[in-house]
Amino acid sequence: LMKTANADNGPQIAKKCLMCHSLDKDGPNKLGPHLWNVAGRPKASIADYKYSPALSKLGGVWDDDSLFAFLHKPSSYAPGTKMSFAGISKPQDIADVILFLKTYVHDK
Repeated sequence: LMKTANADNGPQIAKKCLMCHSLDKDGPNKLGPHLWNVAGRPKASIADYKYSPALSKLGGVWDDDSLFAFLHKPSSYAPGTKMSFAGISKPQDIADVILFLKTYVHDK
């Protein structure tokens, strides 16, 4: 799916994400942590955000597969997560959001 992903579709789909997350570099944490540089970032790694134990114990980095699984159904990927979002149901929409999030990396 990532081969057919379109980052241009991301902003519309990600509107729900931005209700609780910021995309700004070192942006403020809102209800959830900021998503700047989330692709490839270690999970639960924003120092001034209090993650749920469920997310804190996951380890690893946010790669395409883990982002896909979490965005599809957060409560299944990390049972006990405090993220109340039900998830994105359409696989292509998830791929589009992941590619969109990848545009918010490094020092763009």
